[in-house]
Amino acid sequence: MAITPPDGAEVPRPAGVSAPTSGAGVTGVSAPRVRDHRVDALRGVALLMMCIDHIPQDVLNRFTMRNVGFADAAEVFVLLAGYASWLAYGRAFSRQPWQGVVERIVRRCGRLYVFQTLMAVVTIATIRLWRQYWPVPVDFLEPELAHGLDSLWRVMLLQALPGNLNILPLYIVLLGVFAPLCWVLRLVGPWPVLAASGALWAVVNFDPSLNFPNWLDPDGWYFDPLAWQFLFVLGACASILAGRHGGSLPRWRVLAAACWAYLVFSAVESFPWMDWGLPDVRPMATPWTDKMVLSPLRLLDVLCLFYLVQSSTLATRWAQGRVGQLMAMFGRHSLEVFTLGTIIDLYGRLVFTSFGVGWGMQVAINVVGFALLWGMTRELDRRRALARAARRA
Repeated sequence: MAITPPDGAEVPRPAGVSAPTSGAGVTGVSAPRVRDHRVDALRGVALLMMCIDHIPQDVLNRFTMRNVGFADAAEVFVLLAGYASWLAYGRAFSRQPWQGVVERIVRRCGRLYVFQTLMAVVTIATIRLWRQYWPVPVDFLEPELAHGLDSLWRVMLLQALPGNLNILPLYIVLLGVFAPLCWVLRLVGPWPVLAASGALWAVVNFDPSLNFPNWLDPDGWYFDPLAWQFLFVLGACASILAGRHGGSLPRWRVLAAACWAYLVFSAVESFPWMDWGLPDVRPMATPWTDKMVLSPLRLLDVLCLFYLVQSSTLATRWAQGRVGQLMAMFGRHSLEVFTLGTIIDLYGRLVFTSFGVGWGMQVAINVVGFALLWGMTRELDRRRALARAARRA
C-alpha cells in the first residue's frame, strides 16, 4: 500500500491507516492509495505559527509553541523540509535517471529563489513607500536598505538577508546539496552521514563564528546553514527509517515517555510566567538556547515533538479529521503559504504600528490574514485537482 506525497513519490502506508479490503492482490485491481497527512498537517501548523510569531504585536503569538518549548515553528519547518525532500527526491534516485531528479531539485531551488526575491522586493518597496505617509521604526528594515537601493544586488545574491527573510535562503542551500547527500546516503547508509552531520553541528556550537557571511549582520546568517543542516539531515534519515516501518517511526514506550518528560521540562522552562502575571516556577536559570546555531536544547525539543507525532496513530487520525485536513491543505502549499504569510506579516506589523493594536484591529488583521491564506490554498488545491484529472484523462 502506498501514499502519494505532493510530488507523486510513493511512501509506505503509516501505522494506524487501515489497509483496503478490495482484494487487489487476487484480482489484480490496484487498491486506492491512502495518504499520510501528518507531515502536511504539522507543516501547516508550523507555517501558521511562523506567520503569527512574525507579528510581535499580535496577541495570538502568546499561544504559539515558542511559549511552551525551547524550539519554535522554524525548527519544525526545517525538519519537515528534510523529511519531505527524501520523499520527493531521495527515493526517486533509485527509480529514475539521476539527471531528471537533479533537474527537479534545481527547478525547485530556482522557484525558492524567485519567491525569496519577490518577498525582498515587496518588503523593501512597501516600507520605503509607507515611510512617506506614516512613521516606521528603524528595526522594520535595515538602514542599508531603507535609505538607498545601492545594496539591493547583495540581497539578490543572498549576501544580505533582511530580517524575517532568512529561512528560504537556508532552504535553498540545504536543497542545493541534497543530490550529493542522497548519493552518500545510498553509498554508506544513514549512520555515517548522521555522524558526520552531527559532528559539524557540534563544532559550530562550540565556535559560532563558523557561519555564512551576511552583509547586514556581522554574526552571519540568522539560521547558520552549517548547524541547521543537521536538522535537515535528521529529517531525511527519519524519512528513510519511517519508510522501513510502514510510514511511521517505530513506537517505543520508554522513548515516548522520555520525550514527554523533556517536553514538560521545556514547557516549564520556556513559558513566559511573568508576562501572564504568574510566579516564575522554572527550576533553573534560562538555559542556553541560541537559535542561530541550533543549540542542543532546541534540537532535542523539536526531535521529541516530531517523534511523538510521527509514531502516533492518534496523530494520524487527527490529520485525517477536519482541522487536520485544513492544516494539511496549508502544508501542501508550503512555499506559497510562507510567502503570502510573510507579506501579510509585513502589512500587519505596519498597520499595528501606525493605527494601534486594539481588539478590533487584532480581529481584523488575523481574520483577514487567515482568509487570504485559506482562499489562496483552496484555489491552489482546486488547480492541482484539475491538473491531476487532466493527466488521468
